[in-house]
Amino acid sequence: MGSLGFELLRRRALSFLRDARVDLDSGDYDLALFHIEQFAQLYSKYLMYRRLGDFPKVHSLVRLLRDLARVYGDCGLGEFISQNLEALYLLEESYISSRYIPREYDREVALRVINLGGRLLEVFRCLESLS
Repeated sequence: MGSLGFELLRRRALSFLRDARVDLDSGDYDLALFHIEQFAQLYSKYLMYRRLGDFPKVHSLVRLLRDLARVYGDCGLGEFISQNLEALYLLEESYISSRYIPREYDREVALRVINLGGRLLEVFRCLESLS
């Protein structure tokens, strides 16, 4: 992929995070969840690539985060996963639903997930500082 390619993962991830906030303001709550999931997935893959030179070619956010926690082993990611497991599985569901199942979410859920994304960004930045 090269260094330019893996930096693109990070930039796209941050764009998805920004898009989720726009979606919230626009009332597109299902898209907000999808964009947070994409943010978390791409940033996880960026961090894996940064540390290992490759990343798992999977779409399970929970698996990616667990793999990331094993690779880095710091910054509280394992605890974050444990404390937010249901929300992380909801994000996986939103990823699948966005493609195959008509599913809508309300503003409260979207807001909670966006806040979760902000907390996850803090963990990601901590991990990034370790590599």
